[in-house]
Amino acid sequence: MANITINGSSCPLPMKATSNGGFQGDNPLDFAVPLAILQICLVVLVTRGLAYLFKPLRQPRVIAEVVGGILLGPSALGRSKRFLLAVFPTISLTVLDILANIGLIFFLFLAGLELDPRSLRQTGKQALGIAVAGICLPFVFGIGTSYVLLDTIAKGADRTAFLVFMGVALSITAFPVLARILAELKLLTTNVGRIAMSAAAVNDVAAWILLALAIALSGKSQSALVPLWVFLCVFSFVICSIIIVPLAFRWMARRCPEGEPVEETYICAALAIVLAASFITDAIGIHAMFGAFVVGVLIPKDGPFTSALVEKVEDLVSGLFLPLYFVSSGLKTNVATIQGLQSLGLLVLVIVTACLGKIVGTVSVSRFLKVPWNESLVLGFLMNSKGLVELIVLNIGHDRKVLNDQTFAIMVLMALFTTFITTPIVISLYKPARKAKKDDYKYRTIERKNPNSQIRVLSCFHSARSVPSMINLIESSRGTQKRDALCVYAMHLKEFSERSSSILMAKKARKNGLPFWNKSHHVDSDHIVVAFEAYQQLSQVSVRSMTTISSMANIHEDICATAERKRVAVIILPFHKHQRLDGSLETTRSDFRLVNKRVIDNAPCSVGIFVDRGLGGACHVSASNVSYGVTVLFFGGGDDREALAYGRRMAEHPGIRLAVVRFVSEAIPKEEIVRVDVDDHFGTKEFTEDEESMNELKQKNSIVGSINYTEKIVRNSEEIIAAIGKFHRCNLFLAGARPNSEVALALQGSESECPELGPIGGLLASQDFNTTASVLVMQQFHNGLPNNSNSEMEP
Repeated sequence: MANITINGSSCPLPMKATSNGGFQGDNPLDFAVPLAILQICLVVLVTRGLAYLFKPLRQPRVIAEVVGGILLGPSALGRSKRFLLAVFPTISLTVLDILANIGLIFFLFLAGLELDPRSLRQTGKQALGIAVAGICLPFVFGIGTSYVLLDTIAKGADRTAFLVFMGVALSITAFPVLARILAELKLLTTNVGRIAMSAAAVNDVAAWILLALAIALSGKSQSALVPLWVFLCVFSFVICSIIIVPLAFRWMARRCPEGEPVEETYICAALAIVLAASFITDAIGIHAMFGAFVVGVLIPKDGPFTSALVEKVEDLVSGLFLPLYFVSSGLKTNVATIQGLQSLGLLVLVIVTACLGKIVGTVSVSRFLKVPWNESLVLGFLMNSKGLVELIVLNIGHDRKVLNDQTFAIMVLMALFTTFITTPIVISLYKPARKAKKDDYKYRTIERKNPNSQIRVLSCFHSARSVPSMINLIESSRGTQKRDALCVYAMHLKEFSERSSSILMAKKARKNGLPFWNKSHHVDSDHIVVAFEAYQQLSQVSVRSMTTISSMANIHEDICATAERKRVAVIILPFHKHQRLDGSLETTRSDFRLVNKRVIDNAPCSVGIFVDRGLGGACHVSASNVSYGVTVLFFGGGDDREALAYGRRMAEHPGIRLAVVRFVSEAIPKEEIVRVDVDDHFGTKEFTEDEESMNELKQKNSIVGSINYTEKIVRNSEEIIAAIGKFHRCNLFLAGARPNSEVALALQGSESECPELGPIGGLLASQDFNTTASVLVMQQFHNGLPNNSNSEMEP
């Protein structure tokens, strides 16, 4: 790279944007754009790789990003001068900082969206007291620690600014990070989670005010009036924003009706407002991110406009640009500066002081407010978690020369340590899901001695696509008994991620079993919930809408725990494939199938997998218009009896025509036999129960007269397929996942695509079987035995 000489010293020329290519003799790493692309790719690769490694430890992604930044900096890879000069040369850091700060501005805008001023006004006495204690005591401890640092490694620093920066750094609780930790540990809907979220929100707002004070005091001006003028201007900016921002965004929201795409003009206008506010606060003398945060807080959280805005911004910012900020921090963090007993002692002092201030302050006030000991201690560690806000404070202090390299490295390691220990300590101290023993309840299956007893169903769905068919299935299952004969819990399964939209979802969620949204605020209502509420009002079925927000790796725990708590008899899960317009089934997401498998393995009751081919069409069919043909395929065994019991329940509906086909085996060719090791006593018992079920069916048919019973003698799989094919025009098939019949098992080859459906369900869901009927595959709960007894179910 060419140099210019000024006053006898050599300075590198500014980097050009793009190169002419290697064939023209240019090194791409000497040009800004290709070098920035390489840096971004390297950052994403390292941070995502570390996030994958930390995933089993259930750590928030911010940990991986901070560690990744440190590894790429002078503490690890950057110790190689060749690597540092090639990938992160000093001349390129300006471009990197610009990209990182743009990402930071929009991330702080998203962080502001996560805070709702209305919830701050409704903060309870407990949360407010914990928030105040969690700020004041650590702030005092931070000032005390500052004097030690000023006398040792921070000599020459601006005393007032240093005291404030240290106090702010130790008193912060990272609201976004805490929300993700609580969601990962399934504590958002617990009393601990509620208090922690409310206290952290108050703490976050206080931290920004204190940070504004710290920035104002760290300016270069020697005049004492400058911080005063800065504060007056910031105060005026906030007042004007409170007046203008909500009005502007409500005006845009009114022009974006629900159900229609948001116009690009309004998205661009919203982003321009964010940048304009950032420019104003930077011009005042407060960091540009402060303006973006204020706009995010003040935007009305209701309606589709906010959701669309978040979706447009969050993936690019959180996934691509924000990790650059951590790398920028990592390039300033040199762990090697912490050497010698004095530095190590100061590191231990800062960590102990930070933990002691937060934990002691939180626990003391929690106990004073009569919070149990265990929950008080957990709250102390939760409030002690740091994160992005901490790094922002430290970076601003470092950039303004308030914190030197050694102090900066010590504070970064403190933030990393306090956040890292939060999850394992909280897991070991607080286990609300394991405190209660498994509740024992009577009816865990549809098949029961008293068919008139209430049936409780947990119906799960991932999206609005399957809601009409699910409602039609529920309507067909309600029978003709009194209103409380069927109780349905409709659970919306939402995936939790590191995205800001996940936090917005989680904040709206209520404890399972309670209304999904507050009914007094229908502006926030989800159209899925509205559909179930409307169905409940029009039908004789008790429906309770709920949601679960969790990662796909452990969402099955929420499903099974809710089934246990609500004492349901059957969990109905959506199949992992959905129907296309041409009638074929395509995979929605492969991890949906893994969720189904885990539920089957751990469910405390029977499980049904619903293969939806549009039962009843794309809308809810009223009771008077229900007219379905339902076919039960019976081979024998507990699962088939469960399917038969469900079919008998559906037969009570006047619009349902039930056909029961019992397959009786004859001699089977040896090459088609699939051996099943079954205890003789168990097999005899199964046969007896099958006969009892058939007798009850015939007896019921003699009274009702709406059931068509047929017996088919079959000798091989071809005859089974031919017999089933005669019923392909029905609307719904009911089958068991594990038929007690060797001839049925002959249908399932060694390469079955969907072994969780069993041989019959797999046939009905395959593309080779010509039918438009939906399929419900039942697996009966066997007390004391695992739900999944088929080894082929393992992935």
